[in-house]
Amino acid sequence: MKNKFNLFVIVIFLSFCFVIFYKGLNTPNNYTPKVNEKKNIPSFNARDFYSNNYVNSDKIFEENIFYIVNIWASWCVPCRTEHPLLMQLSKNQSIILVGLNYRDNFSNAKKFIDDFGNPYSRILIDKDGTLGVEFGAYGVPETFLIDKNKDIIKKFAGPINQEIVNEIKSIIK
Repeated sequence: MKNKFNLFVIVIFLSFCFVIFYKGLNTPNNYTPKVNEKKNIPSFNARDFYSNNYVNSDKIFEENIFYIVNIWASWCVPCRTEHPLLMQLSKNQSIILVGLNYRDNFSNAKKFIDDFGNPYSRILIDKDGTLGVEFGAYGVPETFLIDKNKDIIKKFAGPINQEIVNEIKSIIK
């Protein structure tokens, strides 16, 4: 009798585990942030890439113009892919590009810029990654389009492509 009861409890337990695991496998649990939610840029102080002096966000975004904040790193392979398109965007007089060097080694980042060119009017250092998180980034590369009111109006997760460049150009016209 005791063996039958133990067998019954084991079968019930295994059936319960099977149902839980089956439901878990069929339920997606990945988090996708709201990409196009309009929000203000964070207020921050960050180190300038070249001078190593702290600069306030109010001084960076003081002009009444569109901005692009691009989060990049020298160790990021997709960042190399999108870099020529950033160089192309940097020639547009209607927009200012700001680079945010994310959790990177300074000498590697400098070599990256020296090798591929500098599309940014200013590069900021985000050594510990907190500034990227304040912007709402969850990886690199990520690109944020900021309007004249200093609101983030568009977020592009992953490397930008020609279609995204065309979309940015249509927005800033």
